[in-house]
Amino acid sequence: MDINFECTMCGKCCHDLKLPLSVDEALVWLERGGDVQFLCEAVPWPDEPSADNLQAQHKRRRSFAASSGELPVRVVVVLAASFEGACPHLQANMSCGVYEQRPTVCRIYPAEINPFNELKPEQKECPPEAWASDKPLLMSAQRVVDPETFALIARSRATDVSDAPAKARACADLDIDAAALANEGLVVYSPPGDLAIAALKRARESRDASEDVLQWKVVSNRRETVDTLTSIGATGVHYVKTDAPAFDYLGFFPASA
Repeated sequence: MDINFECTMCGKCCHDLKLPLSVDEALVWLERGGDVQFLCEAVPWPDEPSADNLQAQHKRRRSFAASSGELPVRVVVVLAASFEGACPHLQANMSCGVYEQRPTVCRIYPAEINPFNELKPEQKECPPEAWASDKPLLMSAQRVVDPETFALIARSRATDVSDAPAKARACADLDIDAAALANEGLVVYSPPGDLAIAALKRARESRDASEDVLQWKVVSNRRETVDTLTSIGATGVHYVKTDAPAFDYLGFFPASA
């Protein structure tokens, strides 16, 4: 099936987002006064996956090795520009105030960066006329055919891989050491901007090739998950929201006591 697309500048896709950023983009966003969160998930990794397990290989490339108690894990950290309501750079006429320096994910939209996510127009905010057949061809047979978008996706995936060690160093610098169990939720850290800038700059500039395998806690809002993690030697934490949490928890399932 062909998918045609052209932006109508409705501005709907520029509201209420956690916008994935590279390390360099996160620094630019922070230095402009924006908020950046660290979204953390942990994947149990007792054994290396086979080469034909493409989803596992994808997660391996964009993660870093850690341990949770006796359980080896891979930690995926996403740096996200976070805002409620309109993007701080969205102007009154629905144009982007930093268009030439906008993040890569904005340039790629509405295509998907994750190779295992299918683009479904009905799940996007764009109005029907954005997808009309007289618009430029974006995808054919589930493949991106627009050359600029194709190149941006490839570059974004490569940066995601190369940024993983710097993200590990920044987390250690900021005492970030808890991640949600993958596919159950995300642990969300919101460090002060000045601290995040300093940690990301140090992490980006470090040339230390040796990466310590650090201890991480695996968090869930479901008691049964924590009990299972504990039973296999992991450091499991049952998340209960407090008035002053070190982190927040974005759960995909209802909490259980």
